Amino acid sequence: MAKMRENAPPNQKHIQDYLSAFSFGDFYTRGGLDLKTRELLTLCIISALGGAQSQVKAHVQGIVNVGNDKKLLITALTHCLPYMGFPRTLNALACVNEIIPEN
Repeated sequence: MAKMRENAPPNQKHIQDYLSAFSFGDFYTRGGLDLKTRELLTLCIISALGGAQSQVKAHVQGIVNVGNDKKLLITALTHCLPYMGFPRTLNALACVNEIIPEN
């Protein structure tokens, strides 16, 4: 998140500040769900939106950072397939494969 703010043009840094304060400050830090579950849900929801591949990749890396593995990601996206459709599922899988290549 800090890198995104650092790379933003000066007249757009406030948007990065809003994103951090709102999404990560208010929602992401709430109780009730552990970090692994929260990250997995975030990935699925952003993937279902479509057109957010940069954010999907960032959350794939976040999922890895909190200890989830590629098998779980693929299982979750497979579960979401009938709800989000093939194009968005395939886009999400491409992001997963880019961040976590096959061995």
